[in-house]
Amino acid sequence: MGNTDFAYPSTMNVEGAHQVAIPPSKPFIKSFMSNLKETFFPDDPLRQFKNKPASKKFILGLQYFLPILEWGPKYTLQFFKADLISGITIASLAIPQGISYAKLANLPPILGLYSSFIPPLVYAMMGSSRDLAVGTVAVASLLTASMLGKEVSAIENPKLYLHLAFTATFFAGVLQAAFGLLRLGFIVDFLSHSTIVGFMAGAATVVILQQLKGILGLEHFTRGTDLVSVMRSVFSQTHEWRWESAVLGCGFLFFLMLTKHFSKRRPKFFWVSAMAPLTSVILGSLLVYFAHAENHGVQVIGELKKGLNPITVTDLAFDSPYLMTAIKTGMITAIIALAEGIAVGRSFAMYKNYHIDGNKEMIAFGMMNIAGSLTSCYLTTGPFSRSAVNFNSGCKTAVSNIVMALAVMITLLFLTPLFHYTPLVVLSAIIIAAMVGLIDYDKAIHLFKVDKFDFVVCMSAYIGVVFFSVETGLILAVALSILRVLLFVARPRTNVLGNIPNSMIFRNVNQYPNAICVPGVLILQIDAPIYFANSGYLRERISRWIDEEEEKLKSLGQSSLQYVILDMGGK
Repeated sequence: MGNTDFAYPSTMNVEGAHQVAIPPSKPFIKSFMSNLKETFFPDDPLRQFKNKPASKKFILGLQYFLPILEWGPKYTLQFFKADLISGITIASLAIPQGISYAKLANLPPILGLYSSFIPPLVYAMMGSSRDLAVGTVAVASLLTASMLGKEVSAIENPKLYLHLAFTATFFAGVLQAAFGLLRLGFIVDFLSHSTIVGFMAGAATVVILQQLKGILGLEHFTRGTDLVSVMRSVFSQTHEWRWESAVLGCGFLFFLMLTKHFSKRRPKFFWVSAMAPLTSVILGSLLVYFAHAENHGVQVIGELKKGLNPITVTDLAFDSPYLMTAIKTGMITAIIALAEGIAVGRSFAMYKNYHIDGNKEMIAFGMMNIAGSLTSCYLTTGPFSRSAVNFNSGCKTAVSNIVMALAVMITLLFLTPLFHYTPLVVLSAIIIAAMVGLIDYDKAIHLFKVDKFDFVVCMSAYIGVVFFSVETGLILAVALSILRVLLFVARPRTNVLGNIPNSMIFRNVNQYPNAICVPGVLILQIDAPIYFANSGYLRERISRWIDEEEEKLKSLGQSSLQYVILDMGGK
């Protein structure tokens, strides 16, 4: 095709040629409103209300904000059997994880159970995902501890610290709900995949390092989260290391990792790794009770209060001098929780071929955190580990969250005294086992092979979190992601296209060496739409391509360049 002689008409006014009229200009207001609608209402949520009577519109409105009213009437006994098994399974994981993550946030362990009771009930009514299992997460717990801990000590002033945690959760919920109501879900998309991979791996590393306090039985530990501070704290207290605690922790960690490996190799036995944390708690408690290990340096949880969530409306610290710290903590943890929860929900929705509404999810997350802040809970979202167990155990609807909440309620009412002898080192082992899975080096290697800039963003997030602070790593990663977007717009790639032999296909000549350039014709592909920010660059770059092509043809003794074709597909 590249060697064919082309004949072009000498004039455009050829008899029989069809002339295309210039389209009429579109009014500015109409064009602006169309773009605004496409940005904030791409799913056109109001279309279902068109031409409906007022009573039907009221019902549809309730179903929009409370999806349980839509799928609830269709619920069957078969669905309940599946959700009952899933709910009990994730409850066995939620109880030990909740206690562990509350300790990670420097909060009373009972708050981990409170946070696995009220928020899942709210989400079951308002959430659009069938597979998301709601609960506390390690990264948000770490952020809460590091950001609030810089201003208020959880040991020296536990009451104020607790009130600030509730206040941060309240503002996180307000921000999340506002994002959903104002249709600002696209903002979360600025947290690129490479950013999340690096940040999660860095946060997981920091969380694992923090657990050295529990594994080694240390009573005093640094308030910093960076690698240097943690290592200095660990090795400056070698005389306080407790070998009993270390042996117990390593033993349970080995057990947890072994069960996780077994379940990964044999997916049908997913329940083995799901039950392992609760099994570890039971075995650890029995071992401490019968061996009196608490008298030999093994720290235990101690007494947990019986009863359901106390109301904490009056505990929100709106008049505190540390209010701005609580707001800042709430905003950052809200964004991270949204990114994780929505990403997890979308992942499992794709497996089952159904759609979840990101804006509805934001409203659901926001309302459950607002309700949680008023009922002794701290920040919750949809953690991957718990949702994966929920998915693998065959859940059908959000009723599995209700079953889990009821199981936690029974625990709060009757079973909390049984956790008195639970060793803290077992909780540390549970956290480490959960965090190891967040360090996804395979994805980092894949990013390095596919896109070096994305790999730099990923590693910047990781290094920022591990060597500086969680907030520094997050800010650095987001800044680099936004820079990447700006560079893509301001400096779009241009490629020379050539014809693949014996086909009508044109591809990048750098990627396909066998592609043949058409003599006298330069075909350029521009990888982005043209804006004011890149128009000057594209003019100069295209001119340079033309000059280079002219020089190349002249050196080969061929005729000069005749045509320049621009592929403006923005692929």
